[in-house]
Amino acid sequence: MSFDLNSLLRAHILRLQPYTSARDEYTGKEGIFLDANENPFGSITSADYNRYPDPYQSALKEEIAKIKGVRSTQIFLGNGSDEAIDLLYRAFCNPGKDNVILLPPTYGMYEVSANINDVEIRKVSLTSDFQLQPDKILAAADDHSKILFICSPNNPSANKMKREDILFLLEKFPGLVVVDEAYIDFSDEPSFTTELDRFPNLLVMQTFSKAWGLASLRLGMAFGSKELIRILNKIKPPYNISGLTQETVLAAIQDKKKVDRMIQEILSERDFLQNQLEKLPFVQKIHPSHANFLLVQVPQANRVYDDLIKEKVIVRNRAKVLLCEDCLRITVGTRAENEAFLEAFRKVCS
Repeated sequence: MSFDLNSLLRAHILRLQPYTSARDEYTGKEGIFLDANENPFGSITSADYNRYPDPYQSALKEEIAKIKGVRSTQIFLGNGSDEAIDLLYRAFCNPGKDNVILLPPTYGMYEVSANINDVEIRKVSLTSDFQLQPDKILAAADDHSKILFICSPNNPSANKMKREDILFLLEKFPGLVVVDEAYIDFSDEPSFTTELDRFPNLLVMQTFSKAWGLASLRLGMAFGSKELIRILNKIKPPYNISGLTQETVLAAIQDKKKVDRMIQEILSERDFLQNQLEKLPFVQKIHPSHANFLLVQVPQANRVYDDLIKEKVIVRNRAKVLLCEDCLRITVGTRAENEAFLEAFRKVCS
């Protein structure tokens, strides 16, 4: 498809001269480093963290590229996916002029980041079964619609979006289409990273927080064309991913078998939790899940949520979210955690 990325970009970003760090000017690994005003005597910790990390995380990207089946030049790494979201607004959306399309109910940071950056939000709700409405999305868009955010599998509804609808929007939407795949590891849907070479207006977001169990390290991935990734690298902070995070994740992702085992355990526990919930008469609906959580409708969800907290069981109350009335979002836990939740759930709902 014909797509001019620079025509979407804010004019001053196109002209921007990025900050050049010491590690941009000299990328070698050997020598006497007197260029970055670092402490030459090491760190106050037992390990040495006195040197600045690789600003572009080259070694880590090479390994991620192998796992994800993409090129390293198609990868941006951020402080969680939230950094990539914010950078997209700052690169492409002129405050008070441009707009983005959001599809509620969906991940809340798209809206928060739009508000922080003073970008107009246009909302097109999902259908009652949490699917896209492509024609209404296109009708809501105009020449100032810079980004469309699609969360699939969706948070908080847990379902995957129809692939043909996303492909249609990739063909027709006038701006960037961001497909947030934070929960893709728990779905049978193939990743949209397979479509990167076909759609230069596509950005796919994934995370190490869910399946990989590295939420505390705050490492998000964004995949796009080399040109789009170059723009994100141009405006990011110079050392946005710590050396400790890079080292830890680089070592961790060598054990792909472990993450595969954890994914299978979570899927097995998701089935167990759903089967047990289906037996409970007060459960009104369990929405289909392609994620590591279930969206469950119960009477008086607000009261149930409060009563569960008294039992020291914490779920997420989504009762006030559009299309999620009287719904609780329940993360799949270990067998012991799931059984403890079920016991408390039966108690407070009886």
